[in-house]
Amino acid sequence: MRHTLGPEVYLLPISNENIRKALSEIRSQERRRFNESVELIIKLRDIDLKKPENRLNEIVVLPHKIGKPVKVCVIATGDLALKSKEANADLVIGREQLEDFAKDKRLARKLQRGYDFFISEAPLMPLVGRTIGPILGPRGKMPTPIQINTPIQEVIEQARRTVRIRVRDQPVIQCRVGTCESSDEELTENIQAVISRVEGRLERGSRNISGIMIKKSMGPPISIPLQ
Repeated sequence: MRHTLGPEVYLLPISNENIRKALSEIRSQERRRFNESVELIIKLRDIDLKKPENRLNEIVVLPHKIGKPVKVCVIATGDLALKSKEANADLVIGREQLEDFAKDKRLARKLQRGYDFFISEAPLMPLVGRTIGPILGPRGKMPTPIQINTPIQEVIEQARRTVRIRVRDQPVIQCRVGTCESSDEELTENIQAVISRVEGRLERGSRNISGIMIKKSMGPPISIPLQ
């Protein structure tokens, strides 16, 4: 049964059973000697990518961790910096380090490559924009601003359950939703979370989706039937 949001936007439920069948197929493929990622692929249609509003750049918080390390950098000073270190942020930098990155673009690019998500206390965001913003922005990694009294441990834990979905020049979204060591239940719930977010951001919901597949890092994609 189709669910609608307004006269033209359709949300098309994807059966958990169909997702589990596709997961069973990829688990039956040749096993590698490492813990392969499980990736979700969503093919889009009837979308004009020349329009900026159709170039999705979304952060999705998943119900479960994706099984691979997600490195988080926190930009903060004072008490928030101390709490970030206590919360096991992978890196904590302050005002002075930002100025250093502004002087050394090579170092700034290394920072961008080394961390998946960036969080910054709100008062530092103007400085972030002037120093490392030109490096992080084009790669969709501009920091999430937070207030100084934000419970930073919760924010960091949430970031480690987060994936970024982007549409650039091609009408396709591909993101990691777990690993082969993740349970079927965890993978199914993560997949549904991403599909739900994508549908909600598309102009016509599921009518803008032409296909959904999952795959292992080294395996062929398996289609999930659209209902």
